[in-house]
Amino acid sequence: MKFVAFERKLQGTGASRRLRNSGRTPGIVYGGSGEPALIELDHNALFHAIKKEAFHSSILDMELNGQEYKVLLRDLTMHPFRQQVQHVDFQRVDATTRMTVKVPLHFSGEENSPAVKAEKCLVNHVVNELTVTCFPADIPEFIAVDLSEMKKGSSLHINDITLPKGVKFVVKGQANPVLASVTVIEEEVEIAPVAAPAADAKGKGKKK
Repeated sequence: MKFVAFERKLQGTGASRRLRNSGRTPGIVYGGSGEPALIELDHNALFHAIKKEAFHSSILDMELNGQEYKVLLRDLTMHPFRQQVQHVDFQRVDATTRMTVKVPLHFSGEENSPAVKAEKCLVNHVVNELTVTCFPADIPEFIAVDLSEMKKGSSLHINDITLPKGVKFVVKGQANPVLASVTVIEEEVEIAPVAAPAADAKGKGKKK
């Protein structure tokens, strides 16, 4: 994906507030061999871009002052209640340096799995993204996860899938975390209503 950034000359709380009021979003580009660069972006274009999954997990082409740079989105700050991006951070990409990034998981095939089709179970997606390390050229837009073999009582771990070439999982806590698991759907049992006691045919309880 490609986007256009502009050089930002002013900084500070007041300058950033005026920038946002004018429809721009302040940001910064850091890393690589260059010094950190202050930038600003058109807010509407940025707001539409962040809705796309690729903007968060792939190498981006940033045009700045007539030159093009390879960058990666590192952080963005949203307004507490408005649909407004307050600040955005990008990192320059060095083709010879491994990077640590978060990549979304795309699950498929669960509707054809024995767990869902034959065993009336539910497949739960335990995590939706993985932290991986790789060279910039190997960063995948997403990682495909096939759930078509899931069965009752089973779970799918990171070691059960094949990561794209050059991509390694970054261990944080669990060395082999669960990606998806199967839950049995409990069927509701209907309880038959209790019949009310029949009235005494002889009129028991009537006054004489």
